[in-house]
Amino acid sequence: MAVHTTTSLDGKVLEITLDRPKANAIDAVTSRELSNTFVAFMADPVQRVAILTGGGEKFFSAGWDLGSAADGESFESDYGAGGFGGFPELTHRPKPIIVAVNGMAVGGGFEIAMSADFIVAADHAQFFLPETRVGVLPDAGSIRLPRLLPRQLANEIIFGGRRLTAEEAMTWGIVNKVAPSAELMETARALAAEICLSAPLSVAAVLDIMRVTEELNIAESYAAMRSNEAYIKAINSQDALEGPHAFAEKRDPVWKGK
Repeated sequence: MAVHTTTSLDGKVLEITLDRPKANAIDAVTSRELSNTFVAFMADPVQRVAILTGGGEKFFSAGWDLGSAADGESFESDYGAGGFGGFPELTHRPKPIIVAVNGMAVGGGFEIAMSADFIVAADHAQFFLPETRVGVLPDAGSIRLPRLLPRQLANEIIFGGRRLTAEEAMTWGIVNKVAPSAELMETARALAAEICLSAPLSVAAVLDIMRVTEELNIAESYAAMRSNEAYIKAINSQDALEGPHAFAEKRDPVWKGK
């Protein structure tokens, strides 16, 4: 098994480690294992946030396993319900995912990180997309990176060979926090704890609203939001009453997720 899980924060945080030496490269079997893990996480009634990291300190993930490719694995293999890496193509993502980048995020490894809701990086981490130099292409990176960075900089990374350091990635807004390697997971857990202070239905609604309105104008977005199932569920929930009551009573809210 290349995927190991544990929990923290009284079971609210699922910690997933991709441990596939030497470079945490991902073949179709490993991707399906990750997909199964993330599908189960999204359905779990207790878990609120997932943290994905890599084993060791050198690589978060080297992306697609080129050894498997050389053995005949197709570029468009069955990677599981969530697509390559386990979650980037999940259609139902009501819970946030933090990627804790413990080393180099290369190719598909960088693409997985780009798909997360938050990125925390070790101070020695690097981000780059070498696919065009091995005769393939960064398919997800070609879609996501130009939406995160100015096009010229994205081009330099996609087919110009540029590597981003952790600090550069944070400067450009891709990475939320940079931490020393020894403090990476504690930094990710602290961020997860902050997220868990929010009502779960509110977080789910915000994530869904951002997804469905990404390509809409403002007027269309308001209309889509008001008819959005997650939005309606959140504003009519018990938690929507609990929040104001807790504020008035000067106590911490107790979220029920309903």
